[in-house]
Amino acid sequence: MTIYPIESSLPAIQNVLRSVRGGVVVNTASNVLSNTEYKIICGIPPKGRAVIYMAIAMSIHYLGYSFARPSTIAIFTSFKTGYKSLAAFPLAMAFVSPVSLLLLMAYNRALNNYGPKGALTCSTLGSASVLILAALSIRTLHDSTKVLFGVPLVKYVSGPLFIFRESYVQLITSQYWSFMSSVLDPQQSSRWFAPISGLTSITSALAGLNVSRIVSALGLPGAVVVTGLMMILSLLAASRAYIIADKYGFNPSREQYETKQKSGKSQNDSLIKKASDVFHRVPTLWALFIEVLSSQGLATLLNVCFVTKLSSTIPNDVARAGWMGNFFALINVITMIIQFSFLPLIMQAIEPKVLWRVLPIIMLGMSSMQAVKSDPSLYIVAASVLMMKTLEYSARRMLDEMVYVPLDFQSRYIGKEVVGVLAYRMGKSSTSLLLSALTTLFGNFNIQRLSILSTGASVLWLKAAWDLSRLVPTKQEASNLHASNKKSPKK
Repeated sequence: MTIYPIESSLPAIQNVLRSVRGGVVVNTASNVLSNTEYKIICGIPPKGRAVIYMAIAMSIHYLGYSFARPSTIAIFTSFKTGYKSLAAFPLAMAFVSPVSLLLLMAYNRALNNYGPKGALTCSTLGSASVLILAALSIRTLHDSTKVLFGVPLVKYVSGPLFIFRESYVQLITSQYWSFMSSVLDPQQSSRWFAPISGLTSITSALAGLNVSRIVSALGLPGAVVVTGLMMILSLLAASRAYIIADKYGFNPSREQYETKQKSGKSQNDSLIKKASDVFHRVPTLWALFIEVLSSQGLATLLNVCFVTKLSSTIPNDVARAGWMGNFFALINVITMIIQFSFLPLIMQAIEPKVLWRVLPIIMLGMSSMQAVKSDPSLYIVAASVLMMKTLEYSARRMLDEMVYVPLDFQSRYIGKEVVGVLAYRMGKSSTSLLLSALTTLFGNFNIQRLSILSTGASVLWLKAAWDLSRLVPTKQEASNLHASNKKSPKK
């Protein structure tokens, strides 16, 4: 059933709330609402309230992350607190995958013991604590002359901080989406996931535009502390979402319990065992895993080009952090425009599998254009990164989340985390290790050679996305599968 907003002038997110009433889509354009029903809708029904609270939590989380990303990159590439070697960035990225695996194992234990809400609470508070303690340590050691094995002590903190920042964000983000995927059905998700993502783009853009002010006032470590505090704040909204879900009977933990009862299996299996079972049962998740590996391989190569070019073009740490803040703010503004305008309309007209095929074709063109330049400028390199990030944050993020909506609890809370955390980080880590090995064998790669490698990675992404698109269900098939899984949790 098509969803129409009550008042077309209202923001898109208000339409989400007014179109979801107890899991039932309301055609508000073709029916005259009674006063009572109008009050119920405008009073924000339970599922609508839960979704908006979780969307707010995610947007606050990304607001904080938008301070941490440029700040940790500036700290990592700083002459005094970080590493200037060209091999340092790929080497650090190689450690992201093992750290992500450790975080996933901790998440699996928390999910077993405390359920979805407890797992989100533990991972958020734990990550916030690490960020705050690391930032305070860097501030303390910044002017210290003490060394260990010839290396300043501050560098023993700045490197792990950068690695951890790359590792934790997807772990927490996936849990927000897992909740919303459990609440909305395929039809609702195809219409509303894009504007829900748009909320994160708004807060990320606002944060990016204020990075320079925050860094100037609090310093780079202070900006990271702000990130930790924002993460703790996000828990208030997330907790409220779970309270509503529990009160009105759609808490995902109930589905977790029903799955355990019907399967007769222990939910305390290891992460590897659970992931193996899910991937064997749902081939689409394995295809998505491969697609993520290839897309993140491309993203890593483009990011290495970007960080290398940016570091040489803007040597001042504060200026570089400010430039990155404005750059990522621009990405989020463009993403927001796409999410609130074009994307919802496009998704009503075409099947998801078509978009899966289009995205890598666009990046193949961008990377090829960059590769033909002997010494591409910062703006050419940044344009490729901007396109990749924009596609990833808007269309690809929505398509990714839509895959999970019709699936069962284990697919959404275990398979999704493995794909969302491990595959994303393995793609970056494996590419970084390969790049480090090639650098060792053949010396440092200039920007053009890195761009040529990026073009090759675009081809691999195109192949993986095409394979995945063959397994992605149509909208009707997704609706049927969703209804089936809601009636009978999978073993």
